[in-house]
Amino acid sequence: MRNKRVALITGGGSGIGRASAIAFAKIGAKVLVIDMGKSSGNETVQEIISIGGEARFIEADVSVGSQVDSVIQKAMKIYGRLDYAHNNAGIEGDLAKTADCSEENWDNVIRMNLKSVWICMKYEIPQMIRQKFGVIVNTSSVYGLVGSERGMPAYVASKHGIIGLTKTTALEYANSGIRVNAICPGPVKTAFRERLISKSLEDLTRYPLGRVAEPQEIAKAVVWLCSDEASYVTGSTLVVDGGITAR
Repeated sequence: MRNKRVALITGGGSGIGRASAIAFAKIGAKVLVIDMGKSSGNETVQEIISIGGEARFIEADVSVGSQVDSVIQKAMKIYGRLDYAHNNAGIEGDLAKTADCSEENWDNVIRMNLKSVWICMKYEIPQMIRQKFGVIVNTSSVYGLVGSERGMPAYVASKHGIIGLTKTTALEYANSGIRVNAICPGPVKTAFRERLISKSLEDLTRYPLGRVAEPQEIAKAVVWLCSDEASYVTGSTLVVDGGITAR
């Protein structure tokens, strides 16, 4: 991977997003950390600086077009280009089965998980077209491939939607020097996951590898998808789930 590229990570204040931001910094990229949480976003920036990397924080709600437009404009003023985008921000929403899911919860989850990915690409892609280069990785989930019995209809729908949107966008811009892929993490050690599991002990025997992933393991896959080693990969879905969906 070329050094001094610029990487933008949404939801970069915690979990997979923070790990991704740090992973890009480790390979020499300048990092833009985007998050609604000012404190957590700046914490990520400070972690990157502590390891000798370069990063800036921009506070934004990435489900709002005007705010994402502003993010890209600020990115251009700071670094002058945008090479990699990891569109990772998302929420799980309230747990409720399909018939019990409120319209408010449905709209909120679809807005934060699916609309935000579209909005981000809407403003990222024009800059990448001007450069004739860019790589986008969208965070889906194993729940973008299978259903769930946990009462997450909006979340599952949003993550399935990300995969379809990723494939379509990859085809649309394949001749513009832009690659677009999705990543589907399985269970990962994040606060996000802790909110999804019950308070009882988790049965790790359900997972083929017998454990959940570290955020850094997902981040490494994201960085690989953006690397020259993945130069012929676009419109793909990389599953990083420890074998869960192989059953």
